[in-house]
Amino acid sequence: MAKGLNIFDETFDLELPEGSTMDEYLDKILPQIRPMSEDLYELIPKIQGKKVIRWKEVRDTDDFHESVLHLFLAEGEYLQSNQGNISKGVWRHLEGTNTLIIEFLKTHELYDLAFLNQKFFILKKHGNHKVKKYFVLVEEKYAKNREWRDLMDLLFNIYRGNNRFMLWVVVFLVILFILVFLSLF
Repeated sequence: MAKGLNIFDETFDLELPEGSTMDEYLDKILPQIRPMSEDLYELIPKIQGKKVIRWKEVRDTDDFHESVLHLFLAEGEYLQSNQGNISKGVWRHLEGTNTLIIEFLKTHELYDLAFLNQKFFILKKHGNHKVKKYFVLVEEKYAKNREWRDLMDLLFNIYRGNNRFMLWVVVFLVILFILVFLSLF
């Protein structure tokens, strides 16, 4: 019974999990928000429809101060802007999966989708990686002037917002139950 109560407590725990790196935060946050994620196939029509989303790369390293934008364009064109200097590459979505291949310069990397919504595009590099296993992109306007820890808190807000809704549903059902119970007597 205690285990069941612990699960109930965890459901309504709205505190940001502790972590010292972005990967540690993401390891704790992503399992909680993954059900609220879009799939890659939902992003593809936006790209093919010529909607350009400027995704800003976010890292937790002290020496990363560049403004790096990533643009996934129609026909598989991929552009990376580092401080305004453009480099071209190619992206491919493996149909029927949440897997993306990015061919850039001399590298070809395979990523699995970790989370996607209008503000966050988080990919996990395939394989076992001890350092920098996530490739974190945030919609440029949303990321502006925010540190990576602030963005982790905003990402966790997706979970908080969903739990607040569940809490209101539980409160509503309890009140409804009380009213029905009182009307019977």
